[in-house]
Amino acid sequence: MTDVTKDNFQPRSRAGMSASAAQDQPLGLTVHAMPSAASPEATSPDTRSGRWKMLAVLLVCASPVIASYLTYYLIRPEGRRNFGELIDPQRPLPAVSAVTLDGKPVRLTALKGQWLLLNVASGACDARCEKNLYFQRQLRESLGREKERLDRVWLVDDDAPVRSDLLPALASATVLRAAPQDLAQWLEPVAARHLADHLYLVDPLGNLMMRFPAAMDAAGAAKAKRDLDRLLRASSSWDKEGR
Repeated sequence: MTDVTKDNFQPRSRAGMSASAAQDQPLGLTVHAMPSAASPEATSPDTRSGRWKMLAVLLVCASPVIASYLTYYLIRPEGRRNFGELIDPQRPLPAVSAVTLDGKPVRLTALKGQWLLLNVASGACDARCEKNLYFQRQLRESLGREKERLDRVWLVDDDAPVRSDLLPALASATVLRAAPQDLAQWLEPVAARHLADHLYLVDPLGNLMMRFPAAMDAAGAAKAKRDLDRLLRASSSWDKEGR
């Protein structure tokens, strides 16, 4: 029989036991926390660069709106740039009744959808009225291909019959009779002036937004045309001819 020496039963070295014990340990299942927002991983250069790019895009998109507010509230253009006087606040077309020359009822709100150049006068139409009707027609015709976006409107504020010699020039105009008290509540002349002294401009949304100076002459009509040109250009993206 083979001799079994004492050396065969010597305990293993301490290092060997440690290695074996390490192999027998169960696997660890420790869950590691995600990096917090303040950790270096969350504020890496790439992340910061992306945030600045997104902010720049938002500012570019919002800049037209911001500029319009700054222009209106802080750097608002002076009234002297316009010949006509801007009405502030704007006044919407009143829902009052009127009648055509042949007696058909109509509401003033039915005129919405076009730019309107208004004249107010008696059916008898004195010299001032004749001049306003003339400048109404000339201003519209001077707009060229844009003239279909502007309607001429004569609001007759009494029961006097319209002179027959005026009717040919009114063929393309809208002529309505309306109560003078209704017109006085909506339109407003300059102090010491009368409604019939001015021409008025109404936008396609039905808001009275401009009043031209009284006693318009040829030089004033040329300035009024510049106002109309600017307004029609500015509204060309959303306003089209016809109702």
